[in-house]
Amino acid sequence: MDAIINFLQQTGFYIVQQNPLSLVMLVVSCVLLYLAIVKQFEPLLLLPISFGMLLTNLPGAEMYHEVLFANGHVQWELFGGATVTQEIIDEIAAGGATQNIINELTSLLGSSISVGLLDVLYLGVKLGVYPCLIFVGVGAMTDFGPLIANPKSLLLGAAAQLGIFITFVGARLLGFTGPEASSIGIIGGADGPTAIYTTSHLAPHLLGPIAVAAYSYMALVPVIQPPIMKLLTTDKERKIKMKQLRPVTKTEKILFPIIVTIFVSFLVPSAASLVGCLMLGNLMRECGVVDRLSKTVQNELMNIVTIFLGVSVGATATAATFLNWQTLGILVLGIVAFGFGTAGGVLLAKLMNVFSKEKVNPLIGSAGVSAVPMAARVSQVVAQKYDPSNFLLMHAMGPNVSGVIGSAVAAGVLLALFGG
Repeated sequence: MDAIINFLQQTGFYIVQQNPLSLVMLVVSCVLLYLAIVKQFEPLLLLPISFGMLLTNLPGAEMYHEVLFANGHVQWELFGGATVTQEIIDEIAAGGATQNIINELTSLLGSSISVGLLDVLYLGVKLGVYPCLIFVGVGAMTDFGPLIANPKSLLLGAAAQLGIFITFVGARLLGFTGPEASSIGIIGGADGPTAIYTTSHLAPHLLGPIAVAAYSYMALVPVIQPPIMKLLTTDKERKIKMKQLRPVTKTEKILFPIIVTIFVSFLVPSAASLVGCLMLGNLMRECGVVDRLSKTVQNELMNIVTIFLGVSVGATATAATFLNWQTLGILVLGIVAFGFGTAGGVLLAKLMNVFSKEKVNPLIGSAGVSAVPMAARVSQVVAQKYDPSNFLLMHAMGPNVSGVIGSAVAAGVLLALFGG
């Protein structure tokens, strides 16, 4: 009878009584799975993120332990199987650990932590490995030709990062710390790996809600952007036709990633990891001598890392970190970031038309938010509603790909300011 009682007490049905909010998180994860599978909201990452959320909230599964990453650092001694002592608890508490983590450590006093699968996978996020590998794949799939052909589009990509810094200010006014506000603001870059990389370094306790917000809003770009684009432009501006872009030579495409890597790394050294990996992938694509490597990073490597990244990011969305007012604030600020990012690119394009003889269709400015190639397609779709003969896609790709560089640079600036 004792054995039966012991078995029953180890089931999730019994353990869930200690943390009933985990049931709410299981429902949230199922809703996100529905959005990923049925509504196809960024399914390649939202599906593994939501399933990782499901795994981490299974009562008694013990796949992820927040205490191993307390205070934003990997607690290597606990990872190595060290016994939890009062000295370790006091040291972690002194570093500013939350009460939930302190309570969990206290309950483990005198014992060691059994490292779970998601703990190991999350190391790739915490150490900045997965986002950088994703950027290698993104670079290998990106054609920077439209940007090289029209360098002015770099300014539009930079202007679209306005949402990051306005949201940063808004988050600070709402009481978030500098690192937290930086992580929330980076949602406006519309670049999931950049958001994850920045948050894992500055505010890892917000990684779950920020990742969900970033990828959810990226999927909603066709819904969020058009009203803002129409509000800020006139019917005449939407019908502006732009000249065909000049051909870009292979030499230019090879030199571009090398020059950008050197220049950006000198300007913002903390952005070197992201920009360097992005440009490495692009150089593999353009040089023509490593086709096998280029295909590997575009396909096999990209797919494997996407799975690991998504599942491990979802693992951070526990009930204690996700079900609070902070999460609601992050969701609201995230859409503000997207809105101002879109507006920044459109308004700068309108300003450029005041001083330029060759007019720019302001609709391409909205593509600077980096969601490649979705934002560029939105510019094309909106333009063709007003003039079916207008073809803006390649012009919009310029600010679109420059937005990828811009968000990485913005992340580097925020890491330099608040990364300690």
